[in-house]
Amino acid sequence: MEKICLNCTNVRKVVIIGCGFVGAACSFALMQSGLFSEMVLIDSDRAKAEGEALDINHGVPFAKPIKIYAGDYNDIEKASLIVLTAGASQKTGETRLDLVKKNISIFKSIIPEIKKRKFNGVLLVVANPVDILTSVALKLSGLAENKVIGSGTVLDTARLKYELGNYLNVDSRSVHAFIIGEHGDSEIAAWSGVNISGVPLDKFCEMRGLSIHDGNLQKIAEDVKNSAYEIINKKRATYYGVAMAVKRICEAIIRDEKSILPISSVMHGEYGIDGVSLSMPAIVGKEGFETHVPIQLNEEEITNLQKSAKILKAILDENFVN
Repeated sequence: MEKICLNCTNVRKVVIIGCGFVGAACSFALMQSGLFSEMVLIDSDRAKAEGEALDINHGVPFAKPIKIYAGDYNDIEKASLIVLTAGASQKTGETRLDLVKKNISIFKSIIPEIKKRKFNGVLLVVANPVDILTSVALKLSGLAENKVIGSGTVLDTARLKYELGNYLNVDSRSVHAFIIGEHGDSEIAAWSGVNISGVPLDKFCEMRGLSIHDGNLQKIAEDVKNSAYEIINKKRATYYGVAMAVKRICEAIIRDEKSILPISSVMHGEYGIDGVSLSMPAIVGKEGFETHVPIQLNEEEITNLQKSAKILKAILDENFVN
C-alpha cells in the first residue's frame, strides 16, 4: 500500500503575504496562470485579504479551478512557495533605498512567523528594496540560500526589452538583454551581451537602418531606470508589470523550467563580489536558485556592477543587525 505523506509540500499551494497593490496584482496574475490549485492571502488587515480573495474568486469561473482564501501564518503549512510583497510602498520622490528601515522592520515581524511554521519551500521576496530585503529574509529565515530569492531585475529586464523592441520595431520577446545589479538607481544595462535572436545589437540596427550609439543607449537605459518613478508620479504605484514578472518566476519554479532569469541571490566571488544579494542571471528551478550564469560584460560594466554591490552592502550593513 502506498504510504501517505502527512508533511509533504503541496507543490500547487502558494501563499501571498501582503495584499496591497502589488500583492493583489500578483494574486490576480497567479490565479489566471493555472499554476496553483490553492492560494492563501495574508495581510495585517484581514478584511483587505478577505476582500481581495472574494474579488479574485469571482474570476475563477473564467480560469482554472483554484481555492483562494484569506488566511493566517498557520496556513503556510505545506505551501511550496511564498510570495512576500508586504512592505511600505514607494511614494513620489522616494527611491527604493529610502524604504530600507521601514521594510526591514516589517520583515522582522513577518519572517520569524514563517520560520516558526518550519516552511521549507521557496521564499520569493518582491518588496523593495528587493536586493537588500532578500539578504534580510535569508538571514532571518534560516532557509538554505537557494530557497530565498528576490524578484530582482526581472521587471527591469522586461522594461529594457520593451524599450528596445519599440526602438528596433521588433517583437520584444526576440530581444535578449539583461538589466543587472541593484533593482534601482545603480542598475546596469548589460549592453555588451545584447542580441536580437542571436544577432548582435549593432548589426541588427544596421539591418534596420537605425543608428545606435552611446546617446541612444543611455536614453533607453535612463528610461528603463526611471520608468517606475514616472508611473508612480502618474498613478501612485506600479503593480501590473511586477505581477507579470512574479508570475514568470513562479512558472520557472513550479514547472522546474531551469529558466535563466535575473533574480536576486547571494553572490560568492563572481565578478569580485561577495556576501551581498544582487540581481544577476541565474538558472531557476523547483528548488529556487541553482547557479549564476556568466554573461558577457566589458570592464566598465563590471566596474559599475561592483559599485552597485558596494552601495547595497553599505546600506545593508548600516541598517540591519541580525
